[in-house]
Amino acid sequence: MTKKFLGAHVSSAGGVENAPVNASEIGATAFALFTKNQRQWKAKPLTEENISKFKQNCKQLGFSARHILPHDSYLINLGHPEREGIEKSREAFLDEVQRCEQLGLELLNFHPGSHLNKITEDECLQRVAESVNLTLDKSKGVIAVIENTAGQGSNVGYRFEHLARIIELVEDKSRVGVCIDTCHGWAGGYDFLSEEEYEKNWTDFERLVGLKYLKGLHLNDAKKDVGSKVDRHASLGEGFMTKRTFERMMKDDRFNDIPIILETPNPELWPEEIKWLKQEAGQ
Repeated sequence: MTKKFLGAHVSSAGGVENAPVNASEIGATAFALFTKNQRQWKAKPLTEENISKFKQNCKQLGFSARHILPHDSYLINLGHPEREGIEKSREAFLDEVQRCEQLGLELLNFHPGSHLNKITEDECLQRVAESVNLTLDKSKGVIAVIENTAGQGSNVGYRFEHLARIIELVEDKSRVGVCIDTCHGWAGGYDFLSEEEYEKNWTDFERLVGLKYLKGLHLNDAKKDVGSKVDRHASLGEGFMTKRTFERMMKDDRFNDIPIILETPNPELWPEEIKWLKQEAGQ
C-alpha cells in the first residue's frame, strides 16, 4: 500500500532551512512552509546558504520535494480587478515561484483570488488563469496548486467548478494542480461527514476537476457548520466534521502519496494529531 504523507504548516522563522527540522520534530513525513514573510510584499532574496542548508536538511531528514507544499503570501490576489493590484500580485507570485525553483521544490499552493465585487466571478477566474499562464511562461518546473476557498466575501474558488474553470484556461496542464482544504470545502457546502455525501463529493471532484490534479490536502476540522462560508479551522475532532471524517480519509487510497498538511489552530497538538492519523492509515 502506498502510504500517506502527513505533516503541518511549520514555521520557517530564522530561515527556510529550519522548516524541515521543525517538521521532523513533530513526526511529520510532509510539510508546508512560507518561503518568505507571508504578510509582506517584498522579501530579502534567499541566500546560497539558505538554499543549500534547506536542501541538505530535507535530504538528511527524508523529505521529498513532492511532499512539500509551500504556500504563497496572503496578500496576493491573482484575480484582482484593478491594474495596480493585479500587477503587484503577479510580480509577487512570480517571485514566490522563483523561490520554489531555487529550493528545488515542485509545488506552490495559492488562494485563487477575489473579484472585490468589481467584476463577475467568471471574469475573476479568467484573470487568475491569465496570471498563472504569465507566471508559468517565466518559470520552469513548479506546479501552481490552486487551493479551494471557503467562499468568504468575494473570494472565488469555493466550488469545484471554479477550480475546473481555472485549469481549463491554464495552457500548460502539466503545471497546474489543486489542494483541497477540508475546512474550506465544508464551509463552501461540501459535506464530508455523511458517508453518502463524502462519496458523492469526491466522485464529483473526479468528474469536474480530475483526481490527477489533486496535489495536496489541508486537513482541518471546522468550527462552523457545513455551508457557512466562514473559514474557521478547528483541531481534528473538535469541530463539526468530527474524527469520523478524518478516519475515513486516512483509509481512502485517493489521498496516497500527496502532502497532507495540518493547519489546525493548536500547534501543540500536531505531534498527537499526526500520530493518530498515521495509526488510522495503518502506518
